[in-house]
Amino acid sequence: MTRTTHVRWLTVRKNVVVIGGGIIGLAVAWELTRRGDAVTVLEKEDHWAAHQTGHNSNVVHAGLYYKPGSFKAKMSVAGNRSIVDFAREQDVPVEVCGKLVVATSDEELPALRVLAERAEANGVPAKMITADEAREYEPEVACVAALRVESTGIIDFPAVCQALVRLLTEAGADLRLGTAALGIRPGRTSGVEIATGTEVLRADALVNCAGLQSDRVARLAGVTPSAKIVPFRGEYYELRPERRHLVKGLIYPVPDASLPFLGVHLTRMIDGSVHAGPNAVLALRREGYRWTDVSPKDLAEVARYSGAWNLARKYAFPIGLDEVRRSLSKKRFAASLARLVPAVGPEDIVRHGSGVRAQALLPDGSMVDDFLIETAPNQVHVLNAPSPAATSALEIGKHVAAQI
Repeated sequence: MTRTTHVRWLTVRKNVVVIGGGIIGLAVAWELTRRGDAVTVLEKEDHWAAHQTGHNSNVVHAGLYYKPGSFKAKMSVAGNRSIVDFAREQDVPVEVCGKLVVATSDEELPALRVLAERAEANGVPAKMITADEAREYEPEVACVAALRVESTGIIDFPAVCQALVRLLTEAGADLRLGTAALGIRPGRTSGVEIATGTEVLRADALVNCAGLQSDRVARLAGVTPSAKIVPFRGEYYELRPERRHLVKGLIYPVPDASLPFLGVHLTRMIDGSVHAGPNAVLALRREGYRWTDVSPKDLAEVARYSGAWNLARKYAFPIGLDEVRRSLSKKRFAASLARLVPAVGPEDIVRHGSGVRAQALLPDGSMVDDFLIETAPNQVHVLNAPSPAATSALEIGKHVAAQI
């Protein structure tokens, strides 16, 4: 007679430290917690979503811009659904309103058709429409044709973060504001040790979601990242309340395929305001939201990096110069908006803050155009997660958790 042996499988509960309290760090922490791990989140600022998450356009992207098969394409399409579902479950303001990508001249039509083909390849619901059809959505828009994208939405990403914080707190996660990682080294026997200035945390694994500081945190952990973060500031205006009626939803230009930026666009927000922007200029500090925010250390680091000089040779003239001029001139900024909606003039817009994009740059001057996630023993480093990372946050969380 055969004897049956019953095997009892044990789930090993890991202790993981996540550095960074933006939407990516919190999403990673939530996924790890859902899988049964003990999680500590370290955020150096005194509040959550302090930088990229708290300064973006609050758009739920559909996934049409990205190379088929890339992390961005797959995660943004899936993330479009998962972040909307999460928001609805947690009573976070969200609206799936769709958007228009408009060609303002015949010369832009081939690029618009390529975008439509990419949307189809990525599984994004989108269709080419005529100028008359576009004006049914946006009566004030100027175009020769447009791409209507149905699954684009608007959301309150800082509120998503607050929901994640609430869930993590209820699940028993250790959430620490005002706590920077000052030193990282391998554990004496295994795992990782993280010094915070007041204590040394011992963990089985470390996840770096530090955004604008992600490459520095990687180096602190003994990892040489393949790319360096170069900060780009994007400045926003908003329409005056009495001119908000000019824009019903979201209006985007046909983007320059050689750049990772989508161009100045118009976005109606959850609260009914209409934001315009952003442009893209080199930030003079990693977390510099104004021209007066200058860090000699950060500038020196950019100046010493060959990738920054190679990038400048490619784009400084005329693209970079035009962006700087638009940053300094309200009239130029308004003229960019008027290409999309001719009724918008300089008198219709007022400044509305800015954000800083953590753009990973390779030594040859090329911008990393996909999410960049690198691993080391007991470590995962999210080194490039610009837009559409907020849209893709829950999907990135699943991917990173699987690497632990």
